[in-house]
Amino acid sequence: MEEGASKPGNQDLIIINKCYNKLAYFHNGYIEIVDSVATGQIWEKVPVGLSKVVNKIKNRPYYKGHIPGGDPCNTLGKCWLGINANDTYDDTYGIHGNNNESSIGKYVSQDCVRMHNADVEKFYDKVQVGTPVAIT
Repeated sequence: MEEGASKPGNQDLIIINKCYNKLAYFHNGYIEIVDSVATGQIWEKVPVGLSKVVNKIKNRPYYKGHIPGGDPCNTLGKCWLGINANDTYDDTYGIHGNNNESSIGKYVSQDCVRMHNADVEKFYDKVQVGTPVAIT
């Protein structure tokens, strides 16, 4: 089994509600985390539908901006959870931290879901590769 992959019988689920800019994480059928998030400036930028977490990367580089991972200017923060929304693999859409904490709760992202860095760091350690993600 791939390292960090979901175990058989795992009942974890992430739900992202774009109307309220909230993320809920369910662990084994019970709600464990509800956090505010930032979503797309344009409604279509963060696609509605079902996907799953396909990778987890600490200090991921921001490729579009040519900014290395760990750089304070990196808009992706310290933790990246890649999701395969819109049939992409892992580098287009993600749930990640950010370098602008005041953006949380707003419609400001390009195509990802932003979290407070402290929240995504706790969340990152709990979520397994393979966890389903429902964006509504």
